[in-house]
Amino acid sequence: MIHYYIMLASIVLVILLIVSIFRILREYERGVIFMLGRFYRVKGPGLIIVIPLIQQMVRVDIRTVVMDVPTQDVISRDNVSVMVNAVVYYRVIDSQKAIINVENFHDATSQLAQTTLRSVLGQYELDDMLSSRDTLNQAIQAILDQQTDIWGIKVSNVEIKHVDLNESMIRAIAKQAESERERRAKVIHALGEQEAAEKLSEAAKILSSQPQALQLRYLQTLTEIAGEHSNTIVFPLPVDLMKTFGNS
Repeated sequence: MIHYYIMLASIVLVILLIVSIFRILREYERGVIFMLGRFYRVKGPGLIIVIPLIQQMVRVDIRTVVMDVPTQDVISRDNVSVMVNAVVYYRVIDSQKAIINVENFHDATSQLAQTTLRSVLGQYELDDMLSSRDTLNQAIQAILDQQTDIWGIKVSNVEIKHVDLNESMIRAIAKQAESERERRAKVIHALGEQEAAEKLSEAAKILSSQPQALQLRYLQTLTEIAGEHSNTIVFPLPVDLMKTFGNS
């Protein structure tokens, strides 16, 4: 009876050993194989064989990871405190480097993204953070991609999601925008007055060269005044007009 149980246990052990030899990796997975502690090769996807006790396998997901960068307190170049968060898109392109060169590539990339976000944004003023996000995204992405290359990581995109300001800074920006609009309105009004003065000057030169044209313009003005709903019309009588009637 004892021999029977020993035989049954041996069969079960052999079956488990055989089953453990075979591993199945999905299309988006790779297996980093170590033989006696040393790197052997990268296998997958599909059915692979791992020799128990001699070889060990570490699974690596090579799909694009969407990593949310926690909100960071950033001091801009013009000494304005803002709260900024972002999102980073990256994927593993070299499974060997991702496992051997860094302990945890996801945590390492996350910490590097946070420090890079603070470092890069601190070199720009607040207006640039609000208006030039594409430039900032590209700068952060280039730095992350370069520094994570040794880890076998490819950072494909970085997007700044929110730039939050305190209430006092929001009011200051609103006042600045209002003042800017008033300045533009005054400039536009002044340019209009300048153009009108130039046109009037040109018209005066043309009318002064032709006395008949001046008289016609005068009569046209009287016609326009007469068309208005008014009881009394007071207008000066030009001396040149009297001379014209006297000569006739």
